[in-house]
Amino acid sequence: MKRRDFIQLAGLGAGGAMLSVPLLGHALPLEANTAPVDAAINKRLADVAMNAATSKGATYADVRIGRYLNQFIYSREDKVQNIVNTESFGAGIRVIANGTWGFSATNEVTDEGIAKAAEQAVAIALANSKIQKEPVNLVPLKGHGEVSWKTPIEKNGFEIPVKEKVDLLLTANSEALKNGANFVTSALFLVNEQKYFASTEGSYINQDIHRIWPTFGATAIDKENGKFKSRQALSAPMGMGFEYMDARPEGKVGGPAGLTHYGKYYDMIEDAAAAGRQAKEMLTAKSVEPGKYDLVLDPNHLGLTIHESVGHPLELDRVLGYEANYAGTSFATLDKWKTKKFNYGNNLVNLFADKVQPGSLGAVGYDDEGVKTKKWDLVKEGTLVNYQAIRDQAHIIGEKESHGCCYADSWSSVQFQRMPNVSLAPGKEKYSVHDMVKDVEKGIYIVGRGSFSIDQQRYNFQFGGTLFYEIKDGKITGMLNDVAYQSNTQEFWNSCSKICDEDDYRLFGSFFDGKGQPSQISAVSHGSSTTRFDGVNVINTGRKI
Repeated sequence: MKRRDFIQLAGLGAGGAMLSVPLLGHALPLEANTAPVDAAINKRLADVAMNAATSKGATYADVRIGRYLNQFIYSREDKVQNIVNTESFGAGIRVIANGTWGFSATNEVTDEGIAKAAEQAVAIALANSKIQKEPVNLVPLKGHGEVSWKTPIEKNGFEIPVKEKVDLLLTANSEALKNGANFVTSALFLVNEQKYFASTEGSYINQDIHRIWPTFGATAIDKENGKFKSRQALSAPMGMGFEYMDARPEGKVGGPAGLTHYGKYYDMIEDAAAAGRQAKEMLTAKSVEPGKYDLVLDPNHLGLTIHESVGHPLELDRVLGYEANYAGTSFATLDKWKTKKFNYGNNLVNLFADKVQPGSLGAVGYDDEGVKTKKWDLVKEGTLVNYQAIRDQAHIIGEKESHGCCYADSWSSVQFQRMPNVSLAPGKEKYSVHDMVKDVEKGIYIVGRGSFSIDQQRYNFQFGGTLFYEIKDGKITGMLNDVAYQSNTQEFWNSCSKICDEDDYRLFGSFFDGKGQPSQISAVSHGSSTTRFDGVNVINTGRKI
């Protein structure tokens, strides 16, 4: 992959750089067997690890045996540029000894190899305990016994012939070129995490998790002046199988400005054709006049704003300062939460965390420390009510159980608190996107993701987008260029004036949300309906200062 193409794809990830981590592992033949490892074999190996850990002094141990499959297909115009198919297999053992965490991992998944790693984890914990100020405090968790969970897929993407996937990408490229694009790149990511978790508390959990992300970028050029404009795909990464690519009629609905909104299913060819036309139209669109506007934000755009202004600042480890060196802290400090009155937004704003929503990237049955997943409130009617916490954090905020949002991106990585799906609840009254546009006198309708910046406390921010349409007196009058809006988290969520109902609720997602040192990535979705924010400051990004 050429560097500029990698960077273009990287821009599609929300909340962090697109890392090469998901593609690490050894090359796997395209025709290789991708069926999960027998759970009985994993159980026997897990018992070996736990017995080895407890014999050396561990009071708690958990084992994650993981097989991670990744497939990446990348094309440009009429050619396939790259196909990557990898497998990574190994085990990570986490223990508590003398009140302190220890962790070790191995790709030698044998009785001897896994026992050695468990013993090393205990040795690390005992060494760490010499400088540990307070013992690890885990909220209680009852073992689940032998259970399993699988992403409810209809089609396993790894079993679909590569030729079918390549043909889809090249057809999409062709449609973009025929409709006005001069250049186009497209890609398809497939992930299958086969994870087995066991703990000394009596859990033996087998999970088979699938994710998919089709994407592209179409660029149109004005050859006379050398200007160019690009339109990215309006797809969303999903926790689904290849059925997401079926382009079923029930998966889309018409929106303002002739746009098609994609929900549970995605028509990549139709979207690519529209991208070609819209990239060409963007070349002649007028530049925005700076000022105050009412913003109508599509879920495919608003998801990124939710990710940055809600998802990250309400991670408890960030609030506590654990992420300060790498990713910053949070304005939503514990003292604000303790008042039970902190105004995050107005009373229309209900933001929740969710690890069980079907089709979402974060949906699993159990997290990576064996906690059964659930849904919980973060902001209720505008008031901050909770954070995201795992087993060794929950007691800090008076919770009696973990929220079930612990995750590691590999068997070789230690699990820690990661963002669950964080979403905005839809409005309760029947209200469509068309109704919302009709109610706006002076506004901008924004669709898709763009560049953004936000400060280290996740408070002051600026967001761009993919497509911008001017609204005057309840009608869309044409496309705009050079749009970005500026606000701060509280001001923005207090300017929320209307939310479309559940019929418009859709998911946005990021495959590559970065966090931690050493850095890890995770996949997370953000749901919302189209939402209006009044009197937001809009700047012109194309004007020289």
